[in-house]
Amino acid sequence: MSGWNRPSLAVYNAERIAVIKPSALGDIVHSLPVLTALRRRYPHAHITWVVNQVYAPLLDGHRDLDDVLPFDRRASHRGWQAAARSWLSFLRELQRRRFDLAIDLQGLFRTAVMMAATGAKRRVGLSTAREGATWTYTDIVPVADFNAIHAVDRCWRVAEALGVGDMPKEFHIPIPEEAQRWAEATTRGYPRPWLMLGPGARWMTKRWPPEHFAALARRAWDNFGGTVFVVGGEEETAAALAVRRRLSGPCRDLTGRTTLPRLAALLARADVMLANDTGPLHLAAALGRPIVAPYTCTRVRLNGPYPLQAGAVETTVSCRGSYIKRCSRLECMAELTPECLWPSLADVLRSWQNCCA
Repeated sequence: MSGWNRPSLAVYNAERIAVIKPSALGDIVHSLPVLTALRRRYPHAHITWVVNQVYAPLLDGHRDLDDVLPFDRRASHRGWQAAARSWLSFLRELQRRRFDLAIDLQGLFRTAVMMAATGAKRRVGLSTAREGATWTYTDIVPVADFNAIHAVDRCWRVAEALGVGDMPKEFHIPIPEEAQRWAEATTRGYPRPWLMLGPGARWMTKRWPPEHFAALARRAWDNFGGTVFVVGGEEETAAALAVRRRLSGPCRDLTGRTTLPRLAALLARADVMLANDTGPLHLAAALGRPIVAPYTCTRVRLNGPYPLQAGAVETTVSCRGSYIKRCSRLECMAELTPECLWPSLADVLRSWQNCCA
């Protein structure tokens, strides 16, 4: 069927749908409203989310999903032969499922290969896709200005193309009962307010200094009391330790000790989340929790917690929002002091005090 006489996506019927958004945690969270819009558009379709195996637990049990199809990104650690076998097996599985609609919300070469493997009649992606991904799309959804649109709103262009862009953007995070019981037991007996602190980040240019985090935590204790729970992956344990060494009040280090469902359950109980621009921050925002965050190399208007919150504080140095992963100067870290973030943190804790204490 040629592009000239292909029916609009707004009237296209689909029974088997693949949503391709493999990573990372924050990006997956930003894509969740599209999933709920898809379910509204196709109430009886079988919807599958293609995701990196590491993040699959976050999607298990989602009310708008029928299936999660994980792929093993870590297969390469076992050698190139194991990686090739794993990749080919995964692509064959995509082909076997005979999707009739595939949506690429990642827009990279790897996901373009996945799109092609689905063999879907309609393969939808954004015009901002990179690495030649658009060549595998049958339908390219235009994004007019990448540098003026938040990541959530860019993904939402797909919902608009499907005719459901007028519904509210909803974030649904499934939290199993086991995870809820764990989070309740983990926080039981610790004085509130509960400050969830995420000091780690993969990019060195996102890592606000541990002494800055510790200074804010101490000031929060002095003025409001409470408990600090340090969260993050196992690779962030060193950052957590650097913060803890500078603290003397109630503090629990949970880095590397939570599954994704348990992390979500813990963050759902947060009175405030203080973290870098990372997945846990966006997860907390999606759960409706107040956040405070330093923004150094990324921009709030493009990648801030959604919906945008005043607690995301951006550096004012000339190279702000450069999106580079390494830097020898890191002037932003010295410029964006704890004093810059304290008013936001104090406002959140004062509101908690007035409502809950």
